[in-house]
Amino acid sequence: MSRRARVEPVPGEPAAVARTDAERVLVVADYHAGIEAGLRYERGVELESAADVRLARLERLLDQTSPDRLLVLGDLVHRIGPPDGDEVDELVRVVDRVTDRVPMTLVPGNHDGGVADAVAERSLELDVAGSGGVRHGPVGFVHGHTWPASDVLHAEVVCVGHEHPTVRLEDEVGGSRVERAWLRGRVDLSAFEGDVEDASRGQPPELVVVPAFNDRSGGTWVNVEGQSFLSPFLPDALPDGDLYLLDGTRLGHYRRV
Repeated sequence: MSRRARVEPVPGEPAAVARTDAERVLVVADYHAGIEAGLRYERGVELESAADVRLARLERLLDQTSPDRLLVLGDLVHRIGPPDGDEVDELVRVVDRVTDRVPMTLVPGNHDGGVADAVAERSLELDVAGSGGVRHGPVGFVHGHTWPASDVLHAEVVCVGHEHPTVRLEDEVGGSRVERAWLRGRVDLSAFEGDVEDASRGQPPELVVVPAFNDRSGGTWVNVEGQSFLSPFLPDALPDGDLYLLDGTRLGHYRRV
């Protein structure tokens, strides 16, 4: 099986299906449950909750892809610290509804510090991995705010969240729009800490940077000069990555779009 066949985006959606040796895994990143409460507290921005809309989108993806597992690439919740109020209510609903259908794994992100305790208190079945990520056969998964575990970098393909990649597109008359996007390319292993040069027996893994599931969470404009990245290993780990829109359109090297 080719590397690209291991992780295939769902057309038109910020989600992918990863084919491990044992399972078909639906992968989403940066769900940010309770973001509206966070925006109200952090910035004084009042937005009607889209919790029901997010959950309906996620359930449609489960219907569409029929996976064996859902894996969230970090930032399942929005608040940095223990979830509370509307945020924990949304978290509980999401985990409860998903795990009624399939097992659910969270690779914790920088916003997920209190998730494990919150779900354990309510006896919910959520598998929480370590912060260095987790590997399922040929596919590694990590949020991206910390350095991946060595085992993750031994995978054929490594899926990363955290970055919320977006692209700014301009037309001939100066109009512009911003769209969520995918980044894919071969990893430059020299960007990582530790001795990982032999991680894939001389063939570096493919890195797939997954767009944010939550369309209110902002993102990194990957094609804008001077834009800083969030991850400690980007953009150095992906010097030659290509950019893809959610509909599958390939735009070429992300720095030259």
